[in-house]
Amino acid sequence: MSFEYRILSSLEKVFCDEEPAAEPFELQGFQNEILSFQIAFCYQTDDPFAPYLQVSAGSDLTVRALQVRQVPVRRPAYQDADEHYLRKEPGLFPDLLREITPVNLRPYPGQWESIWIEIDPGERDPGDYTVDIRITDENGTEYLTYAQPVRILPGRLPAQRLIHTQWLYTDCLARYYHVPVFSEEHWRVIEQFIRSAAGCGVNMILTPIHTPPVDTRENGERLTTQLVDVFVENGEYRFNTDKLRRWIRMCRNCGIRYFEMAHLYTQWGARHAPKIMATADGVPCLLFGWSTDAGSDEYRRFLNCYIPAIRQTLREEEADENTWWHISDEPSFEHLPSYSQAKKQVAEALQGCHIIDALSNFDFYRQGVVTEPVVATNHVRPFLEAAVPDLWLYYCCGQHIDLSNQFIAMPYERTRIIGMQLFACRAKGFPHWGYNYYNAQLSDYPIDPYAITDGDGFTPAGDVFLVYPGNDGVPEASIRYFALREAMQDLRALEWLAGLTGREHALQLLNGITIDQWPEKQLPAIRRAINEEIVRAVQV
Repeated sequence: MSFEYRILSSLEKVFCDEEPAAEPFELQGFQNEILSFQIAFCYQTDDPFAPYLQVSAGSDLTVRALQVRQVPVRRPAYQDADEHYLRKEPGLFPDLLREITPVNLRPYPGQWESIWIEIDPGERDPGDYTVDIRITDENGTEYLTYAQPVRILPGRLPAQRLIHTQWLYTDCLARYYHVPVFSEEHWRVIEQFIRSAAGCGVNMILTPIHTPPVDTRENGERLTTQLVDVFVENGEYRFNTDKLRRWIRMCRNCGIRYFEMAHLYTQWGARHAPKIMATADGVPCLLFGWSTDAGSDEYRRFLNCYIPAIRQTLREEEADENTWWHISDEPSFEHLPSYSQAKKQVAEALQGCHIIDALSNFDFYRQGVVTEPVVATNHVRPFLEAAVPDLWLYYCCGQHIDLSNQFIAMPYERTRIIGMQLFACRAKGFPHWGYNYYNAQLSDYPIDPYAITDGDGFTPAGDVFLVYPGNDGVPEASIRYFALREAMQDLRALEWLAGLTGREHALQLLNGITIDQWPEKQLPAIRRAINEEIVRAVQV
């Protein structure tokens, strides 16, 4: 029996068939900054029954050990992907992070595995600390003792200014956990997923006032998840917003500050009304949907009652000013007339509101159709050159060449770099479409995310979700979740430094990082330089 190990930073991904290369790293952060590193190991034995391993961690800091699990990836990348992917062939990839129990960490002999160590300073005093790791088996045999130095720097990262949303789908949670929509058990699961999202810097939540009309096949439908109860009595509309009030209060208790209302028209063209369920003269019915033209008089009349009722609730909950509205998701240039018309229909009802939509054609902004554009990172150059204020950036499956993204097959650094890029671009917001999309393309059928990580083949693995649906409604994080959390911490550090020494000084430390360019393998050095400049400025 032999036991080999390597101490790695969080930037590495450990494949079971490849010995990882250990490079020196320094673990440092501020008093409210969560840090991570890894212990990769390979267990060799002739015994057909490998023992279960147990991990203990001791420190004055709060420490948690997680096992890194390999997941199946059939579609790592598109065929035209660039060369900066870890692998492009189907196989097992490290991604899932799972709590270690006495009977679930059994090594596969001859294969490399990894243990992820998460460190939370918990507002401890600055100084030098040690995290002591011990790995034994179930019989008490010791395989590893290791002491990892950790430096906690003086000061606390400021609150995140960037508006960050990862779309949460309540229908996917109801389907996966087999619970009735908005039953008490459904609410419990939703709350756990929202609380988890807040942990990686999400501070805005997609709010299903009606079933979000996104990623749905035309004439198909998603499971109804509608917070606002609609009643039609003698041709007049009445609304009950009690569930919306509960949603807002729950989200705030989880650390959410901003809300985005579900789109008022269908995706890719704003040609139809979303699915709106109602009780009409005492009978449940489909009030609007694919059969409803977006410009119909009745739907316009409905919106002129519906939107004010929601806004009144938002005002009473003191959320109106922190709410953003959507017209239609991802309209292309050919949809400019229909999108413009749809927006005009609700202009009066949404007067004074924030309105954002994912779109990438500069003409939408140039013609004044949108004032807060949400632009794909591969189309942002014209917007940056025009110095567009209040710019939002996003990526999804299409941003896969020479750009940051959260695909499983991408290096950790490529996902984490987005924080520094957002700072360089003065981004106001950063949305992503899939926090927990557990469906196939266009929501044709649900999938098991533990077995299918690519939406059943329609996107590179990892685009469709950031967390896995764990037991008892508790989400399990991915490595990419941690990368995004560190990205948001990088961004907060840069904003702190900019406030201390000026934005231009902070930009100089980024070494030319832009939305489509960054120096590889230099992220740790850049972050150390940022930290040093902050400490120097604070001490002056």
